[in-house]
Amino acid sequence: MHLKKLPRSFYLQPTLKVARELLGLFLVRRSGRRKLIGRIVEVEAYLGSKDPASHAYRGRTPRNDVMFWKGGHLYVYFTYGMHFCSNVVTGNEGMAHAVLLRAIEPVEGIDHMRHNRKHLKKRGSDLLCGGPARLCRAFSIGRKENGTDLCRNTIWIARDLHQRKRPGIVRSTRVGITVAKQHQWRFYLKDNLFVSPGRPV
Repeated sequence: MHLKKLPRSFYLQPTLKVARELLGLFLVRRSGRRKLIGRIVEVEAYLGSKDPASHAYRGRTPRNDVMFWKGGHLYVYFTYGMHFCSNVVTGNEGMAHAVLLRAIEPVEGIDHMRHNRKHLKKRGSDLLCGGPARLCRAFSIGRKENGTDLCRNTIWIARDLHQRKRPGIVRSTRVGITVAKQHQWRFYLKDNLFVSPGRPV
């Protein structure tokens, strides 16, 4: 692979376009001297004040503040009193649009990901990042990573310059929401074994 970090301009595109184009790209996390790398295979888009399922639907709060930043930052939130989930902020400052990273195909640093998810032992890499909370645990993404600038050198997203063709994309309704269930704003790579087991509503 020959990975090149995405520029800020990528994240300033319309959110649904960013969501689709994230598929097949690579999340990179620097962890000491190591790099953790995974291919993004599943995402969901959330469109701020236009979207009742979005954390930003009712306006800006201390919890969702990062969603209102300029595109290209990582919005990390805590849920169910035990899990972190990570989102790529998109669009211009104040829009509060974001794309949830739902699943990743591990590529490099797999043993370290397993260490981060200790209870998995050697059960298989397909379980490491198959869901937004599992992904964050494997990549050691938590409260401290909220607000990370994806255009810097701690966590970033990159394109493989040698990749010629991307598999087909499937779209569906989102997983685990109770409102705005009609929108087909979940995107994933067709026939990819690393897509999360979550069922769309």
